[in-house]
Amino acid sequence: MIEKTIGEIEAKIRGTNAVSEERKRELLQLLGTLKSEVGKLAKTHDEQAESIAGFARLSAHEATRTNQNPQSLQHSVQGLRSSVDGFEKSHPKLVQIVNAISNILSNLGI
Repeated sequence: MIEKTIGEIEAKIRGTNAVSEERKRELLQLLGTLKSEVGKLAKTHDEQAESIAGFARLSAHEATRTNQNPQSLQHSVQGLRSSVDGFEKSHPKLVQIVNAISNILSNLGI
């Protein structure tokens, strides 16, 4: 399920015209790493891993909409960031990746 969700996000990013090619490459690379890290987390914390993937999907949707709603984007990115709270020590790379994705998506809404 998580791989499917991240695959959907990757397809959404590839297909949007709202994101520059440079940002697309950067996001796709980060999503590849996110897929790996969330997969590791799912082995011990499946619900949290699903939540992270879900918020990532929602955030990507909001950031790539033609007619963006800055408040919706801000709320979805905040949800994505919150979804990794508590994993700083056990999964620091996951937190780092989510924060990097969140920052890029937030900046797309400017």
